[in-house]
This record gives sequence, C-alpha cells and structure tokens, in this order.
Amino acid sequence: MPGAPRTVFLKNLLPLLVPLLGLIGCSASKPPAASKPVAPLFVPPETTKPLPGAEKTGAVMLGIDVLEADGFAAVKGKRIGLLTHPAGVNRRGVSTIEVLRRAPGVKLVALYAGEHGVYGELPAEKKFPDQMDARTGLMIYSLYSPQGYKGKSFKATPAQLKGIDALVVDLQDIGTRSYTFSSAMKLAMEACFENGKELIVLDRPNPLGGLKVDGPPLDAQWMSYVGAFRVPYVHGLTMGELARLAKDSAPPGGVDVPDKTRAAGKLTVVPMRGWTRSMRWIETGLTWVPTSGLIQDFPAVMGYPMTGLGCYFDPKRNFDIGFRHGVGKQHAFRGISHTAVKIDVFEKELRALNLAGIQFRRVSVPSAKDGKPAIGLYIEIADYDAWRPTELSIWLMKLGAKFAAKNPFAPAPRRDTSGFVRHLGSTAFLNDLAAKGARVDVEAWLRQWREQARIYQEQSKKFWLYR
Repeated sequence: MPGAPRTVFLKNLLPLLVPLLGLIGCSASKPPAASKPVAPLFVPPETTKPLPGAEKTGAVMLGIDVLEADGFAAVKGKRIGLLTHPAGVNRRGVSTIEVLRRAPGVKLVALYAGEHGVYGELPAEKKFPDQMDARTGLMIYSLYSPQGYKGKSFKATPAQLKGIDALVVDLQDIGTRSYTFSSAMKLAMEACFENGKELIVLDRPNPLGGLKVDGPPLDAQWMSYVGAFRVPYVHGLTMGELARLAKDSAPPGGVDVPDKTRAAGKLTVVPMRGWTRSMRWIETGLTWVPTSGLIQDFPAVMGYPMTGLGCYFDPKRNFDIGFRHGVGKQHAFRGISHTAVKIDVFEKELRALNLAGIQFRRVSVPSAKDGKPAIGLYIEIADYDAWRPTELSIWLMKLGAKFAAKNPFAPAPRRDTSGFVRHLGSTAFLNDLAAKGARVDVEAWLRQWREQARIYQEQSKKFWLYR
C-alpha cells in the first residue's frame, strides 16, 4: 500500500512525543516502510586502550566512594539494608558490604539479593529463599525467591523490610535493558515507597557510556523482570538515572504505585564524581568485577547487545534461531558460531553486510567435548563511535531465517516465542519476522528504531546526572 507505511511510522512516533511517555515509546503496529575466563587467542584492541584523546586522571569515584568521602551522611543513624552483588565494590575493590559494616555510625542490619545471589554463586534463573549469611551473620532476604511477592514479581515483602529505615542499592548494570539488576532496583523502589522506606541508590557507571542508545523499545505488554523499563534495548543511563526515571514517570514505565505514594516516596541518589557520559568502562580507571557468569569482562558487556538477541534460543519452548554466541566455551557474547551452517557460509554473509564499526576475525579454540578445534568468528569493535550495539543481533535474526529449512520465527507445534519477545521488546518486528522470514526489511526497522532512540535520548536528558 503506497504511502501507508509512512503514516504508520508517524503514528507510532506519537507516543514518543508526549513529554513523559516519550521515554517509553512502543514499536510500530505494522512493518516500517520498505526501502533500499580462558586466555584469548588474541587481545581485542578495545580491551587495551582508551578512546583516542581520553584522559585517565585516576579512578572514578563511585557512589559508595562518595558516600564514604562525605562521612556516610546519607545513611548515618539509620538502620539500613543493602541490595548488592559481587560487583558492588568501591574503587579499591573492597565490597560495599564490608565498607558499610565498618563505617562509623552506620547500622547495616540486613542484606538483600536479586538474581545470582549476594555473592554471585547461583546460576541464572535459580530461585532461592531467605537465609542467614555465614560470612556476616546478617539475614539475606531473597528478592528472587520461589514465592515472590504478588506471584512472580520478586518485590520485597513488608516483612522483609520491617527492620530497616532505608534500603541501599549498589548494583552494577551493563547498560542493556534485558539484564535483571535494574529490574531488582525498580521493584525495590516500589516496595520501599509502599512501606514508607527510603531508597538510596549508590550510582555506578554505565559501562557502555551514557551516549549509546540503540535498538527496539519495549512494548508495554512485554514488561517483565527481564525488561522493567520501556526504553531502547541499549538505554544510555546509569542505575541512579534509571531510578530517577522510575520515580518521576507514570506506569507502565515508572514505579507501579499510586501517584500519592510515588510523590511521597523518598529516593536518594548518591552520584559519582569524575564520570562523564563519553566514558566507556576502560576510561574509568576501575577494575571490572564479573556481574554474572557470562559477563566476566568488558568485552562481554559490549558483546551482550551485539549477539544476545540474535543468538537467543530456548529448547524448552522449541525456539532456536540457529546461531550461538561464543566459540567453544570461550569468547562469551563476542564469538559467533552456528549449529548447522559452516563458517565459510555465514562469514561471507556477515562480511557482506559491512556493518558500521565492527570487523570479524576467525578464531579456533579446543572444543569442550572432544578437544578438537571449535571455529567461529570473533567480533572486534574497530570504531566505537560508529558502532551500533544491537545492529548485528537484528541481522543475525534475518540470517537465521535464511539458513533454516523452516522459518524459526513462524508459529509451529509447541513453539513459544514469548521468552524471545520479552527480551527483544517488539511484537511488530517478531510478527514481521514470522511472516517474511529472510525477506524482512532489517534496514527499515533499524532506521525507525534509531529515530525513536534519538527522541528518547533527548527526552531522557531530564534524568541525567552527568554530562
């Protein structure tokens, strides 16, 4: 229908133009307009040097460092709980748990844990109950419990919050929407506001920097624990800025509490010092602490949005695009392999795309099964400014459909795409993939999402703490 796609595109930008709801714009209802821990075999360049012209003047002061430098004023005299994980450390690498336990005038009375547990000892999606912490003698309250609160929401219960005046949050995010620590923070805020407790967020860097915004926004129907904010897939905000967005935005993007409760709720963000939006992690002077089993280093952080969606598979739901991230057991989220297609074939296809800012290199590692070489492609980021974090993942979906005997996105017996689309965020794009497979117009979708991301970023500046 000539002319109709442009109307659809403009129609679907309208939610983004509303001052507040613009932060949480939805995907198009129709397709957009068609138009033309083991040592690596090599050291990727982005792990060894900062951006050209970047100056390192010592480690950035994290929220916990600023709190300490200010004499713990924000928490002194209060009974506090701490929601954290292994990456919750100060710039010297000391756990925030220990910093607060030793702080004069501070009463740390309980610990709280989201996915993977306080000490990162649990695998993904492993639920766990409240338990006593043998290391500190404090109770660890599970915000990822089998029972949950209101079914599956993993929100702190009134009983879990009863003994505290304020809940301190020190969680390292990775800058990508489908990572559950920002969800844990948002639900903790809801619980604190509902129960008259203060939420204190100790801010930390967005490791991708604060200027990268990319990928599809999240449809309201797919909000979940792997997508609690209606933002582009790469959102460009710090944890403290996400907290400000959540408090000041109406549902479904903001905290899901009555307006009076949100207005009365007390949120304190302890900002960093020395961090600017142009900084990637390697410009901060900080040491990366793994945030989960497969995010062991900064290269994996950058790889997560590049391959996570395009290599998504769920055997329990009979859903498989065909690509896998990693090569053998190495290069998580930075390597690409395929379950059935030879590397010569998909390498040729990927190189022909000429994607901005990235290059491909063949790597070979010993297979975990038989010790024979496992071969795949490693993705190098050659130009960080030109790099679009989610672009490769979207193209992998198209190629996955091209290589498959039957469209992997189309309805099929026992196939459930709900897990995939909860991460992806866009029903319309999934429907387009299901209908067209390898004929889907990826470029048109990428253009639409870039425009939506541009509007989102401009409007999200009201929540920025840093320039």
